[in-house]
Amino acid sequence: MDSPFIYNAPVSGKNFIGRRQDSMILQNLLSQGEHVAIWEPPKTGISSLIRYAMFNMSIGAKPSITVEVSLMNVRTLEEFLIKVGSALIRSIAATPMEYAEVVDRFLRGTHLVFDEKQYSSKDEVLSLSWTPDDEDIRALLVLPFKIAENRNQKLFLILNEFQNVSFTEDPDRILRPLDDVLRSPHGHDCSYIFTGSMVNAMQSIFVGSRLFHRVVTRVKLSEVDDRDITDHVNKGFLSSGKVVTNKDQLQGACHLLRNNLWYFNQFASFCDSMSKGYIMEPAMVDALNCLIALHEPRFTAIMNSLTTHQVNLLRAIKDGVTHFSTAEVIRKYSLNSSANVNRVKEALMKKEVITFVENDTPLILDSLFEYWLKTYYFENK
Repeated sequence: MDSPFIYNAPVSGKNFIGRRQDSMILQNLLSQGEHVAIWEPPKTGISSLIRYAMFNMSIGAKPSITVEVSLMNVRTLEEFLIKVGSALIRSIAATPMEYAEVVDRFLRGTHLVFDEKQYSSKDEVLSLSWTPDDEDIRALLVLPFKIAENRNQKLFLILNEFQNVSFTEDPDRILRPLDDVLRSPHGHDCSYIFTGSMVNAMQSIFVGSRLFHRVVTRVKLSEVDDRDITDHVNKGFLSSGKVVTNKDQLQGACHLLRNNLWYFNQFASFCDSMSKGYIMEPAMVDALNCLIALHEPRFTAIMNSLTTHQVNLLRAIKDGVTHFSTAEVIRKYSLNSSANVNRVKEALMKKEVITFVENDTPLILDSLFEYWLKTYYFENK
């Protein structure tokens, strides 16, 4: 029997909870040929939002081409070019002869080639015959526009974990020509969709630099309403003949997990598996303990990677401190100096443990990690 609490894959249809307004915003931008960027902490619903929006756009519309590329393991310029180019070529071709024709038509004169030997041995539809130069990079970045124009179809190129281009030897070799290509008049039949789970790294690319200003629009995920989550969970329990005895406890779980549906579906799944008929407080407590036990090794690894000063700053954030450079705070939390505070803040942001929101307020990015940190690591029970 299919579980009503899905957390192992993106969701759509009846399993897509809340964020209808976010979907409408995304659909409107993409229908106008705009380029968008979406960055949020891991497992907060980016893939589900895109899938839901794409499905809605496909209803009654002429066929479009969607190409999705994960940059999770990309560390070099060459890997970026080959991975993105190969995905684009495979989206419109299926045989070696077709691969060769597409490369010859759209990438002739570059070092990006179809190599029969590489295809036979490694199943690679795109290879580099030499070290890539600036013309190769630009040709690859323009390729989705050329394919869309040639096919007279809309093309959506989704680049997941886009912040990983920062790990390449010279990120500007990708970012600057990409900014230039997106500013050039190529028509409205192609949209780049940039996603990332490293909040601070994505902000550095799209906000901190001068690149992509007014050519890439950020779509920010709104918080899913408590009622949408509790309705979803109650319906899931009812489908297996179970009832929650105290609705307020579900509301409390929403606040504890900051309405993170990925965590909440795991929590609800544990509740479902550990109860019969009525879901009471002991089952919810056990479910929360199981959720903590599942993720605790990851949280422990995070803390073990931090210096004492970084741990002390997290302690200050846990205590509600927002201004860290005052003499009293520096002395109380052994932070040494205001210069050291800035270094510690930057280090924690680089490790994607915290970020800063309105009025320079610190925010621990992972909601369950924040609860574990306060309750278990700092033993504030």
